[in-house]
Amino acid sequence: MRVVVLGAGLIGLTAALLLARDGHEVTVLERDAGDPPGEPGPIWRDWQRRGVSHFRLPHMMAARWRHLMERELPDVLTHLLELGGEPVNMLDIARWPEAVRGGVRPGDERFGTIAARRPLVEAALAVEAARTPGIEVRRGVTVTGFTATATATGVPHVTGVAVRSAPALDADLVVDAGGRGSSVMRMLAELGAPAPFEDRRPDGFVYYCRHFRTGDGRLPAFRGMQHYDGVSVTSGPCDDGTWGVSFVTTTRDRQLAPLRDPDAWHRAAALYPDVVPLAAGEPITGVDVMAMPDRYRRFVVDGRPVATGLVVVGDAWACTNPSLGRGSTIGMLHACALRDVLREVPPDRPERLVLRFDEVTEATVTPWFRASLAVDDRRLDELHAALAGEPPPADPQADFGKAVAAAALLDPVVLRARLEISTLLRQADDVYADPALRERVRTAAPAAAPHPTTGAGRDDLVAVLHDRPAG
Repeated sequence: MRVVVLGAGLIGLTAALLLARDGHEVTVLERDAGDPPGEPGPIWRDWQRRGVSHFRLPHMMAARWRHLMERELPDVLTHLLELGGEPVNMLDIARWPEAVRGGVRPGDERFGTIAARRPLVEAALAVEAARTPGIEVRRGVTVTGFTATATATGVPHVTGVAVRSAPALDADLVVDAGGRGSSVMRMLAELGAPAPFEDRRPDGFVYYCRHFRTGDGRLPAFRGMQHYDGVSVTSGPCDDGTWGVSFVTTTRDRQLAPLRDPDAWHRAAALYPDVVPLAAGEPITGVDVMAMPDRYRRFVVDGRPVATGLVVVGDAWACTNPSLGRGSTIGMLHACALRDVLREVPPDRPERLVLRFDEVTEATVTPWFRASLAVDDRRLDELHAALAGEPPPADPQADFGKAVAAAALLDPVVLRARLEISTLLRQADDVYADPALRERVRTAAPAAAPHPTTGAGRDDLVAVLHDRPAG
C-alpha cells in the first residue's frame, strides 16, 4: 500500500516506521524544512520546528512509551541513548526517603524510561526513519489540500494530497499526523465532506517553561506535577544534565501572565520550597510560553465516515494537557492500532478500513484520552475557583485523588499504584478498583495533609509577579 503521512513529528515518524516495517511504501511530508543535526548540542540549539508549538517545552516520556518502543522499535531507543538520553526510573527521580520508597521491590523496573528533551526524541526517530527501507521523508513541503474522487455514497474518497509548487502526490491511504496544528478540518471542508465531530474545550492551560543545566553534575529532586493555589508546577529530568520546570495555570488567569518574564518567573519560584532547588540551576532558555485547549475529533459520524482514504492519528485526532506527559504514549498506541487495522482490513475496502480504525480507536485509545481529559477538567475547575476567590467545587473523585497523593507519601504500595497511573501502565479506574488499595489509602491519608505541597497562595503569587510585597 502507498501511504502518505502528513507530519514528521513523534507520531508521524512512529507511524511511518511501523507501517514501513509491514511492507507499506511510506512517504512522510513535513512542512518545516531542515533535517535534524547529527549532534545533541545543535539538535537542541539550532534545529527549528516552527510547526510544533511545544517543541522546546519539557517532555517526559512515560514508562508505557518505553515499553512500547522496546517491543516495536527498539532501535529508536538505541539512537536516543546515543544522542544522550538518560535512563531513569520514576521511583528514583523524586529521591523519596527510604520509608516512602520502601526499598527496591520486584517489578520496580517497570517504571523505567529514558529522559530526553523533545528535539532529541524526534531526532532519534528521524535517524531510524532515514535508515529504514520503504520510508522517504520530504521536508519543507507544504500540503495545500486533499485530492479526492466522488463515491456512490456521496462521501469523498481521498486519493492523495496537493502540494504547493509541486505535483500532487497519490496515495492509497493518507495518514494525518499533523499534530495540534493539523489542517485536516479545513481540507475536508474544501472537499465538501461532512463535518467531523469536534469537542473543543473553551478553556485550557497555559505553560510558562524554563530549562536548566546542572553546574556541578548533581540534579535536584523531581516530584512531577505539584498543585498549588491557582497554579501547578511540573518538573522532570532531561538529557545531558538538564531539566525542565513549568508553571501551569488556566488561560483565563491573565494576572499570571508576567510569568513569561524570567525575573518574574524566578520571583514566583522562590515562593514554593519544592521549586526553589529546581530553579537554582543554570538557565539555558528564556521562558517558553504555550497555551492550548483540550480537543477531541471523530471522523465517523452517525455510523458513516466523513471521508475514506484518510485516517487521523495522535494530536491531530485528540490532544490534552501536555504537562501530564501522556500525548506521546497515547499517540504511539494510536499508531500501533493503525498498523494492526491495516493488517486486518485489505486496502480494497476503504470504508471498512475507516470504520474499523474508528472502532479500535474508541475501544483502545479513546479511554486514555478520556482519563486525561477528566484530570484536566477537575484541575481547571479548581483553578477557575481560585481565580474567582471561591472554594473548589465538591468532587468526590478529586478528593480521592488528593487522598491517594497524600497516602503515596506514606505507603510504598500506594506510591507504586499512583506511579502506575501517571506512567500509563494502568488506568486509574482499574487501579482504584482494588479494595485493598482503597483501604490503604483510607488508613494512610488521614496522617498526611490533603494537599501534600506547601507554598504561597494565589494572592501572594500575583503580588510578587506584579512586583508587590507578598502577604
